[in-house]
Amino acid sequence: MHFRTTRARLAAATVGAAVAGALAVSASPASASASNGYVSGGGSFYDDFADEGTLSTSSHTDSNATCFWQIILYAEGVKESNGTQFDKADIDGKFGANTKYATKQLQKAWGLTQDGIVGKKTFGAADDKWNASTGAGELEFRSTGTTSATKSKIRYHGSRYYFEVFRTSDGKYRVYHNSQWQYASYKNNSSCS
Repeated sequence: MHFRTTRARLAAATVGAAVAGALAVSASPASASASNGYVSGGGSFYDDFADEGTLSTSSHTDSNATCFWQIILYAEGVKESNGTQFDKADIDGKFGANTKYATKQLQKAWGLTQDGIVGKKTFGAADDKWNASTGAGELEFRSTGTTSATKSKIRYHGSRYYFEVFRTSDGKYRVYHNSQWQYASYKNNSSCS
């Protein structure tokens, strides 16, 4: 009798674990990528960018996602192709030769392959350097917003400047440029041009 009770308990525990595992998988946030149309994330924002789409001279070349990346280049104070610092005038949402050059400079500073392409490693390096115990790094949670469009206010600390972004309740990032907040979309360029 004891054998059946133990077997029944093990079977119930196995079924319970399987159901809990299935629920956990279905409840996890969707993976971010260019396919959902936006720079986005879920859970901890310290790993939101490592699964983003690629930005380059041939991929999402004219987009708000590129604008977001250019704001990072500006905040990091990297050099552009003419030897001056990448500045606000260079933020146009168009991934051209100048943005590629500045991206290579940032990749060099971060110890990454210098190909001028913002792939998973390069984009991911922009959000994984915050150290909560020391209060240093690129990303810092600032506050919880009051609307679904301003759910989490996050500050990006570059080597030269900082800027703030919002992550909405559905995980989409919003950037501020040219006096307006826009979604960091892979599909359009409305805030930079």
